[in-house]
Amino acid sequence: QVQLVESGGGLVQSGGSLTLSCETSGFDFHDFTMKWYRQAPGKERELVAGIAHSISRSDYAESRKGRFTVSRDDTKRTAYLQINSLKFEDTAVYLCNARLEDLDGRIFEYWGQGTQVTVSS
Repeated sequence: QVQLVESGGGLVQSGGSLTLSCETSGFDFHDFTMKWYRQAPGKERELVAGIAHSISRSDYAESRKGRFTVSRDDTKRTAYLQINSLKFEDTAVYLCNARLEDLDGRIFEYWGQGTQVTVSS
């Protein structure tokens, strides 16, 4: 059974920091690209950052560079997202995504339920 469980969200003051975790099970974590998305009320889901498998290359949505750091620990089957200098507009549900496209072009994609981050101004 595939599971992605996010944690680490909560209420934090503007300027603070958080580290979100995404613990996984039920699939070959080391083969998957892990991504973090967020969705604020009334807005579309948007990509925050991603980290590829193998060489663990990380990529960030342009507007999120600088304050966001994505990482992974394959031994723990866990992805992380550190957010510094939190702003009110970072308030959203943060969701973890695992994605793999195999050599035959088949796509395997899994989502977590999300963790709420609320930043007080």
